[in-house]
Amino acid sequence: MSEKPQPIRVLYCPACSLPAEYCEFGPDFEKCKPWLIRNAPNLYPDLIKEANAKEADKVTEQLQSTGMSSDGATPSAPKEEVKRLPGGKIKKKEKQEVVIEKVVRNKRKCITTVKGLELFGVKLSDASKKLGKKFATGASVVKGPTEKEQIDVQGDISYDIVEFITETWPDVPETAIFFIEDGRKVPAA
Repeated sequence: MSEKPQPIRVLYCPACSLPAEYCEFGPDFEKCKPWLIRNAPNLYPDLIKEANAKEADKVTEQLQSTGMSSDGATPSAPKEEVKRLPGGKIKKKEKQEVVIEKVVRNKRKCITTVKGLELFGVKLSDASKKLGKKFATGASVVKGPTEKEQIDVQGDISYDIVEFITETWPDVPETAIFFIEDGRKVPAA
């Protein structure tokens, strides 16, 4: 008589509660990696290589922070500090540029939007007053779709606005001003 087959014991990951073979498809593979290296090294041999490489990187980083490197030389330049957001995303430093966009509403009416003046130290409330007086239109500071403040000016003033911005605020170079035309960023200069 043949032996009765035994049930297979499945190894479940405590981090994602999936079988160890499926951790890489789970919600957060990074949290599972340390557990997988300790308890299921045969399933993911690349993880062990990766962990060893990271350890080597940490050692060289520590040597560099103390003023020595692995080849015995002193470090040439200090590293820039990178700001990390939750989830491991890296925050990019904003480019200093002014973006001008013309938005058409109600077929004939236009609004010219000016974004990025605050990056050059320009106070947006003062800028909106000056733009309103210069072009004899309504101008206001509003929050845009990205929750950043921008200036909305009634009417199509894109033809004169570059010259006005560079004359009024000399800190803003003409090379840093861009138009958005047909969904593309086009330099004003």
